Amino acid sequence: MFELGWLEIGIIGVIALVVLGPERLPKAARFAGLWVRKARAQWFAVKSEMERELAAEEMKASLQAEREAIRDAVKQLDDEARELQSGVRDIERNDAPPATDEAAGAAADPKPPAP
Repeated sequence: MFELGWLEIGIIGVIALVVLGPERLPKAARFAGLWVRKARAQWFAVKSEMERELAAEEMKASLQAEREAIRDAVKQLDDEARELQSGVRDIERNDAPPATDEAAGAAADPKPPAP
């Protein structure tokens, strides 16, 4: 904000002594000190609240980024699982023996022929 050196503080003190007088100056100084303390406390409360809100926003942003990463990983795993299932089906189709009339008849009639 603004800076006050010893010289400025001394000048303000001398002016206050002249304007208020020695009887009212201690009471005015206590009153000014009270308001300065209240203002500082309020400023620190607002500052800490803002810091907490910023930290919460950063947490939300990182959580959202992690959710997106998890969604991407799940999607990638789903795609790979589909490809694997498709590959397994293709292999099963290629390795399956061709269906013949005898095999189809045997499958339809589970009784063995009589000797």
